[in-house]
Amino acid sequence: MSVFGKLREKLSRTRDDIVGKIQKLVVSRTRIDEGLLDEIEEILIGGDVSIDLAEEIIDILKSKMRQQGYIDTNEVLVVLKDTMAGFLLDSVSTNEKWFNQFVNNAEKPLVILVAGVNGTGKTTTIGKLANLFAKSGKKVLLAAADTFRAAAGEQLEIWAERAGVDIIRNQPGADPAAVAFDSLTAAISRGIEVLIVDTAGRLHTKVNLMQEITKIRRVLARKMESAPHEIFLVLDASTGQNGLVQAQQFTEAIGVTGLILTKLDGTAKGGVVFSIRKQLDLPVRFIGLGEGIDDLELFNPQQFVEALFQ
Repeated sequence: MSVFGKLREKLSRTRDDIVGKIQKLVVSRTRIDEGLLDEIEEILIGGDVSIDLAEEIIDILKSKMRQQGYIDTNEVLVVLKDTMAGFLLDSVSTNEKWFNQFVNNAEKPLVILVAGVNGTGKTTTIGKLANLFAKSGKKVLLAAADTFRAAAGEQLEIWAERAGVDIIRNQPGADPAAVAFDSLTAAISRGIEVLIVDTAGRLHTKVNLMQEITKIRRVLARKMESAPHEIFLVLDASTGQNGLVQAQQFTEAIGVTGLILTKLDGTAKGGVVFSIRKQLDLPVRFIGLGEGIDDLELFNPQQFVEALFQ
């Protein structure tokens, strides 16, 4: 199956909950009035599309209705699709361009710090990320700096084996910053090209745990001034608007540079992508579309919107 085909299949619940509901609503009416547009706005917001974007879409439809005196049902969906696509595309450069620049950066190793709360699929995502870089021909090393949870290192080791990459672990309870420092030291000596550092699945409300990940960041920078080069936050799409609170607090604490959105295949809340773009102005770099090691894709905004409407 093509990447687009997979994306379309995995987004079926979000498509049904947003576009499907709007489509059923407009084709059931002979006349589109402001009351109907209010119902469309409710559907958008219910699907975790940001309030600002929902209002923007409705304002465009109302403007067209005033100019033309009417709107046909097909026009509603065209405006909806064009506005949502433009909203996502009017942001950072494409992820494909970013990825190529990142992996071909002359500085080695490239250091990625990965954070996220428990249950977001962080460990799984790191395994998929390692696999993606390894398939690009890069030497990858994983750092098991989540020493808070006893099974975390074991789980990460399983994913390292699946991806065919090396891993550095320490005993449960070891200083996470020390693990990160030792891993970066090893990566430099081994000629590793990409180092991915796992961190504890901390609750974003726990100040001491936020301080711990901030310490990891400082220690990495002490060893290599430019590290970490990227700080990814893993968010579970099914949490919807709650994920935005996590992202805001992590960004304030550790300076998140990009997001990885997981579990899009099992939720109707894929509209949160639009909320993230509006409220955080952070790029969604990757999306998770399943449990397999290859089920991590660079986020393509145009394909994402197309998959919602086909």
